[in-house]
Amino acid sequence: MVAYRSLALAALALALCAAPAAAAPKVKSPAPMPPSPPPSASPAVAAAAGEAAAEGKDDKLGAVIGIIIGAGVVGLAFSAFQLRLVSLIEVEPGKRAEGYTNMEDGSDTNSKLKLYEVYLAIQDGAKAFLMAEYILCAIFIVVFGAIVFVLTSNTPDGFDMMVGGCTALSFVVGAVTSIVSGYAGMMVAVYSNARTTIAAESPDEAGWTNSFNTAFRAGGAMGFSLTSLAMLMLAALIAVLTAILPGNLADEDFAKRLFECVAGYGLGGSCIAMFGRVGGGIYTKAADVGADLAGKVVAGIPEDDPRNPATIADNVGDNVGDVAGMGSDLFGSYAEATCAALIVAASSPEMVAAGWGALLFPVCVSAFGIVVCAAASFLATDAFPVKKEADVEHVLKVQLAVTALLMCGVTYPLAFFLLPAQFQIGVVMATPFAAWLCICSGLIGGCIVGFVTEYYTSHSYAPVREVAQSCETGAATNIIYGLALGYQSAVIPITIIAIVTFISFTFAGMYGVALGALGFLGTLATCLAIDVYGPVCDNAGGMAEMSELPASVRDKTDALDAAGNTTAAIGKGFAIGSAALVSLALFGGFITRIGSGAAGVNVLTPITFCMLFMGAMLPYWFTAMTMKSVGTAAMAMVKEVARQFAEIPGLLEGTPGHGPPDHAKCIKISTDASLKEMVPPGMLVILSPIIVGTLFGVDAVSGLLVGSLVSGVQLAISQSNTGGAWDNAKKYVEKGCVSILVNGVPVAQRKGSELHKAAVCGDTVGDPLKDTSGPAINIVMKLMAIISLVFADYFMSINEGRGLLNVAH
Repeated sequence: MVAYRSLALAALALALCAAPAAAAPKVKSPAPMPPSPPPSASPAVAAAAGEAAAEGKDDKLGAVIGIIIGAGVVGLAFSAFQLRLVSLIEVEPGKRAEGYTNMEDGSDTNSKLKLYEVYLAIQDGAKAFLMAEYILCAIFIVVFGAIVFVLTSNTPDGFDMMVGGCTALSFVVGAVTSIVSGYAGMMVAVYSNARTTIAAESPDEAGWTNSFNTAFRAGGAMGFSLTSLAMLMLAALIAVLTAILPGNLADEDFAKRLFECVAGYGLGGSCIAMFGRVGGGIYTKAADVGADLAGKVVAGIPEDDPRNPATIADNVGDNVGDVAGMGSDLFGSYAEATCAALIVAASSPEMVAAGWGALLFPVCVSAFGIVVCAAASFLATDAFPVKKEADVEHVLKVQLAVTALLMCGVTYPLAFFLLPAQFQIGVVMATPFAAWLCICSGLIGGCIVGFVTEYYTSHSYAPVREVAQSCETGAATNIIYGLALGYQSAVIPITIIAIVTFISFTFAGMYGVALGALGFLGTLATCLAIDVYGPVCDNAGGMAEMSELPASVRDKTDALDAAGNTTAAIGKGFAIGSAALVSLALFGGFITRIGSGAAGVNVLTPITFCMLFMGAMLPYWFTAMTMKSVGTAAMAMVKEVARQFAEIPGLLEGTPGHGPPDHAKCIKISTDASLKEMVPPGMLVILSPIIVGTLFGVDAVSGLLVGSLVSGVQLAISQSNTGGAWDNAKKYVEKGCVSILVNGVPVAQRKGSELHKAAVCGDTVGDPLKDTSGPAINIVMKLMAIISLVFADYFMSINEGRGLLNVAH
């Protein structure tokens, strides 16, 4: 292990040094930038630069290719290294790995066998669900891909099959990459859950360090593989489409045409993310709510008790929703933010004149992010190892903050190396310093949003403790306090998003907003590692309970899981915050495509103003559909568990030799419900902008997008934080930290008490808020915006953008 760690550290040090070195023009210093030409002269400037690029004189192209490929290789190699460290812990009974108890000490043979059986059952259940879901997604890709081809071929200049074909190809590549990203993340999570449980068996400090490192490295394996794959696939797609499309940068509209086709990549990723988030969210929360209600409230047993038939479905759901769904979601955010930046950059004559280095600057920012996150990842596992419960949240905060600060440092020389001295974005004249400032505002804003989210969802702070104490007077006051917390928790994040938007838009127009979104996602590999850590620990705790391992193991996994709820909330905060900026950047790309970049959109026109209200309503309609879907499936789950308790002799009582619970039936209920119920919400989001644009035109679409963005981001933050706070309030009660006065004497309340039952009710209500509707709303914002961007030319081809009803602008 020491050898692996030394090699990895050496490789990362070389890569981190090489990236800035590549960003320094050593071979040939570029000529000083001439004053920015007036708009009328810009095509000639762009043509001259394009001819130079076509002749191989783009002296920064080689550096850009080296940065992208080098960072991608480093990311994939580091992902494999992280997974290798996790694999040193053996799960199969009878095998031992050096440095871990491996279930041989402190546990009987029966517990070892149970853990292994549960481990295999969770793997099989997760694979079966994702296979069924992805079959439906494959059908969707074929059908909607054909629609993309037909509609995007309709341009204001006529039917262009080349544009439609390239956009459809980008859509398919993005969708397939999203599927691969989600599936890979899920496989890493189900591979690592039992290993985290085993690592927690080590005594004292070693148990804390080993179990935390295992879960965090599992998250890192997913994070680095996803970010590297997303970046490499996007770069490869740009290269392929550059070869397919006629012309080169010497042509005035080539870059614009190219990146408008590439936008299909973001559309494909976001569509799959929608189904992954909604389908996975319905699955996991139907099982979780059903297990909670049937176990804790109805039968009076723990949710992860081996007698509870819904436990396997619950643990499967943690992976398909919080891992596969989150992976696809953040992949979509990365793809859309990058596509928005590329499209806006292509509208700048100076950017096109500067060549591929300037145009691919957003991709290079992500490349540097991969290397920086890899170099900093050893902070949490080696430099500041977790040795007790209080260390967990502190270590994760340090990891996030240091990574963001390092990114601020390394992107400064990159901006000055690749970007022209001045470049026009709409009516704003931007500079490399302005671009760097936009990235930094996103990086710092993302950290602040993450830390504020932690404050409102961790039981280490007053807000969650107040919610826990409110359970003293019943579930009603718990619900009231939790809702109030969620609404209040949106104030600071929304203010931060507004400040980042103002700074970015002021200094670099819509290009700056896109760079701000990429700043939010600049530490994406670390954010994913922190986020995936949560469900892995949640699974580890459930598996310890189901396998009847010693209480010391469950104590560690419960503490890690409580921190995991907070980290999951932080991950959702990043996802929602970045989604708001991504949506705004995509809206800027849409405005650019319809030719309203300089003039903007007048919201006081009747159709635009009306559609503001319709757009603001959509997130609530979407929430209603997903919440009801979870409730319907959870009712079926509770009835099924009650039936099994009644019909299987001795199951509820735990009589020796009783028949086993029918886990497969509960898994089928969650699977069938999620696959059936994920379609209507998805179609609502996908079809809304297409129908509005077709009938009412581009001004109506503009109102729809702005309304959904302003409404959705606040609703998503409040829902996610409310659910996270209720969850950790329940865990705070279970730790015995909440007391009530009995005859003047404080008495600690634990599992089984009336106060605990009130906390469970809040947690159960919050489950679909934080894991289904809340995080899926950010995809609502992004998906509607990317659809509008991709189909902008189609909308403009109908009565010059006024729609079939020929609505006046």
